[in-house]
Amino acid sequence: MALETSVIQNKLIEKFGLQVSDFVQIHDIFTFEVTPDSIVEVMRYLKEDPTLRFNFLTDVCGIHYPDYEVNRQFAVVYHMHNWIDNVRIRIKCYLNAENPEIDTVTDLFLSANWQERETYDFYGIIFKGHPQLKRILNMDEMTSFPLRKEFPLEDGGRTDKDDRFFGRTTQNR
Repeated sequence: MALETSVIQNKLIEKFGLQVSDFVQIHDIFTFEVTPDSIVEVMRYLKEDPTLRFNFLTDVCGIHYPDYEVNRQFAVVYHMHNWIDNVRIRIKCYLNAENPEIDTVTDLFLSANWQERETYDFYGIIFKGHPQLKRILNMDEMTSFPLRKEFPLEDGGRTDKDDRFFGRTTQNR
């Protein structure tokens, strides 16, 4: 028998109460929200429970919502996969923009190491307890986080490109 989303939801609510919320099916992925201070316990439960068995962390990524209220401007999104029943879930944790921090899950999934580093590198989200939280793709000297919405999309000082080649036109030509 396949693992039903109602089973996942009921087990999580029974175990964690209000620390899990906003359950919704988006296309083929069951999605829900977890409070940031509970993420390690919830993911450990999802991994180790004999019924749930979400034994694979597919992805960790960040999102910046600059128009949301300050305590929900950043989010960390986790995708987990139960290979046995072929079920995928998405977990979303919203973070405060003034202090975007969340506990690392590298003790549960070694693959989280580089994924959390990449999320830190591009969004500035701190993963507390991470074994080596430093930039992974950008230069160490960078002071900004390029996937935050306040980061400029283009360098206004560039002279090596012509807008006509990018499908844009200028008014004075």
